[in-house]
Amino acid sequence: MAKPVLSDPITLRLPVDLLQEIEAIAAASDRTRSWVMVRAMRLYVKGEGQETLDLAKAKQDMRDGKFLDMDEFLKRLEAEERDDAA
Repeated sequence: MAKPVLSDPITLRLPVDLLQEIEAIAAASDRTRSWVMVRAMRLYVKGEGQETLDLAKAKQDMRDGKFLDMDEFLKRLEAEERDDAA
């Protein structure tokens, strides 16, 4: 299996207690510190990070006028319910 293409190295300062936890996890799982940190960052990006991006997009959509007011939303919802019942 080919190794993934990696980015340039970065410098990151971590609190000592967090680094100790990362090192303990790496040792217990027979992985590197980098592997543990990349995995943690991927989980963050897919969870909380994605939520941050979704909120930013929603705010931009609001600024761009891409939204329904509550009355219009309820009208469309009621119309869908009528169509489903038919």
